[in-house]
Amino acid sequence: MSSKAAASARALFLCTAMFSGMVMPLHAQTATDTAKQLPTTRSELQLSFAPLVKQTAGAVVNVYAAQEVQTRSPFAGDPFFEQFFGSGQFNAPPRVQSSLGSGVITDPSGIIVTNNHVIRNADTVKVALSDGREFDSKVLLKDESTDLAILKIDAGEPLPSLGLGDSDKVEVGDLVLAIGNPFGVGQTVTSGIVSAQARTRVGISDFDFFIQTDAAINPGNSGGALIGMDGKLIGINTAIFSRSGGSVGIGFAIPANMVRAVVETAKGGADRFERPYIGATFQNVTPDVAEGLGMKQPYGALVTNITKGSPAEKGGLLVGDVVLTVDDVRIENPDGLGYRLTTAGIGRAVKLGVLSRAAEKTVTVSLEKPRADSPDNQLMIGGKNPLSGALVLKLTPSSAARLQLPPDTDGVAVDKVTRNSPAARIGLRPGDIIRGVNGEEIDTIADLSKAMSSDPSLWRFEFERGGAIIRQIIR
Repeated sequence: MSSKAAASARALFLCTAMFSGMVMPLHAQTATDTAKQLPTTRSELQLSFAPLVKQTAGAVVNVYAAQEVQTRSPFAGDPFFEQFFGSGQFNAPPRVQSSLGSGVITDPSGIIVTNNHVIRNADTVKVALSDGREFDSKVLLKDESTDLAILKIDAGEPLPSLGLGDSDKVEVGDLVLAIGNPFGVGQTVTSGIVSAQARTRVGISDFDFFIQTDAAINPGNSGGALIGMDGKLIGINTAIFSRSGGSVGIGFAIPANMVRAVVETAKGGADRFERPYIGATFQNVTPDVAEGLGMKQPYGALVTNITKGSPAEKGGLLVGDVVLTVDDVRIENPDGLGYRLTTAGIGRAVKLGVLSRAAEKTVTVSLEKPRADSPDNQLMIGGKNPLSGALVLKLTPSSAARLQLPPDTDGVAVDKVTRNSPAARIGLRPGDIIRGVNGEEIDTIADLSKAMSSDPSLWRFEFERGGAIIRQIIR
């Protein structure tokens, strides 16, 4: 990555205010023109957003997340000190790390949408309504890939809520309001316009497809509402681009159509959001590729791999094809394709407009549920070793897709890591692929189980993360 690109990456903040120091981990096609007019008279210039704010602000809440963090002494584990003072003398008492964000009530029963990074690793999550009441919440669903989380509170009565709008109909230039709790100062309303649609290559989450706005968004706004002039939720405010940490007029929101897919999953009782499986991988169409294929413009998603027996193969998709549209909506890049397939939903069939062998055609592909992984191909690592607390599995196309890995990736990958476990302390993450243990190559669960049954004085690991090999030596 160039120094310029690295600087740009560092300038992207997720809009969450951390009490421990204000750390900030924080479309679509043009719709048919509606009756939108510029103000032409003095009375029109004196119009106010106040009625819209009164109608919607009650559905925006504050979200408080707290996590106990165990501080490990540098003397812990040292044989010399533990010989004289015992093994439990050096651990400092746990401290509570708190974070603040916003949320939106999308159902009168108490269903609340917020950002996953607002409540990530939290032990307790409280919700404060705009009228001052506070409630403990239950986390129904957390999804890292979309950076969305669904909470539930029981207020004993119907709550004010916001309906979900159709974010595909949002146009550049539309007026919007952003409501949240920036820096913990209290509920704040800002206004602006939609600056861009279908903004991709932002690097906020695995689903890189956002509404961009110039409405002022700051740390603490994460999970708050981006509202259209019809009073409906068109996005969940998620991040800002800033070199200082404050708003510079470049904010990003997760489109309401993606929010709807995650909310419906949680309402259906699932605790995990799954993307449709079609069994194909894609890459961007570069100008050189477009020229070679005889395309006038570089757009679409180039098929690079097809899994045998997958819906993509059954539908007639071929390696080298370029997906140009999904249900007649133009696709700019693989991120846009992933968004369209995900918001279409599992169980549907979509029409893909494809450039195949210099000719355009239409193929129909079924969006299937990811295939379940065999329990025999999973292992929860225990015992006194650095990987204890990690759930690992033998990769299949479906599990690879769920872990955001190419579907043809092979090997043994980390599925989950127990909080505060030895595996968590060495920095192991879901999606890491274990390639080697003490010089032994790891291809299967049996290989890993055998390697972890030893008791060496020194552990040597090789992990693959993002295509790079990470080597660790642990005593």
